[in-house]
Amino acid sequence: MLYDLTVVQFSKMLNNLNAILDKAALVAEAKKYDVTVLLNSRLAPDQFNLIRQVQIACDTAKIGVARLAGVVDSAPKHDDSETTLAELKTRIAQTLDYLNSFKAEDLAEAAERHISQPRWEGKYLTGLEFAIQHAIPNLYFHVTTAYAILRHNGVDVGKKDYLGAMPYKA
Repeated sequence: MLYDLTVVQFSKMLNNLNAILDKAALVAEAKKYDVTVLLNSRLAPDQFNLIRQVQIACDTAKIGVARLAGVVDSAPKHDDSETTLAELKTRIAQTLDYLNSFKAEDLAEAAERHISQPRWEGKYLTGLEFAIQHAIPNLYFHVTTAYAILRHNGVDVGKKDYLGAMPYKA
């Protein structure tokens, strides 16, 4: 279950984010402005810009799954120096490649694993708690905020772009 909730769903949402960024590039091109304007946009003065939202979404996905699998040191390192759309798309692609390296059995013992991080000052969550109460909401927060920044700036994205393809049954 944790594999589907994290690896599968994180990959889907990062692919959706990638597609939303493609739409942003098309809007910038059509309206003849530099896409960097969008990349540096934010919804509020005390909020991270679009670049940082994408970086954190990627970090949440790769480090979250790595923690659940007990291999946090294997997560790709990024120096958060992206300034272009191409660089952000590369980061998303690298994160997706990393997520794709996991199999369901890699997270078989994850639910009871003790998950911690330096900010938690020696406290921990079980893997299930970490996934449901931290990693999943955090990923959705940053993808949603990226979506909202673009929507606020006139990029024609909607709920279908955010949700992506659905596995409908007939």
